[in-house]
Amino acid sequence: MTEPFEDRESLESATPDLRHAGAVVDQAIDYMTKQNIDAVAIASALLGGALGMLTAHMTSEGVMAVLDNAKASVASGELEGMGSANVPHGHA
Repeated sequence: MTEPFEDRESLESATPDLRHAGAVVDQAIDYMTKQNIDAVAIASALLGGALGMLTAHMTSEGVMAVLDNAKASVASGELEGMGSANVPHGHA
């Protein structure tokens, strides 16, 4: 299993906007972690913001498809190892 964008092919296939947004999210996570904000609070705030953005720009069916993909990634174990509090993972 690889971390997001750990392999060159995944990184190169990301759009410039996605790479930029991911870097900004990584910085925000790093900042909040250094402020000793609880990890679950950080994740909940990011998830809430992400859902707000998705619902503003996608249909309900599209948001559900994104959530189904996320659920499948968790169920398959694809996201295991990403839980390190010291390593931001804002890249999609």
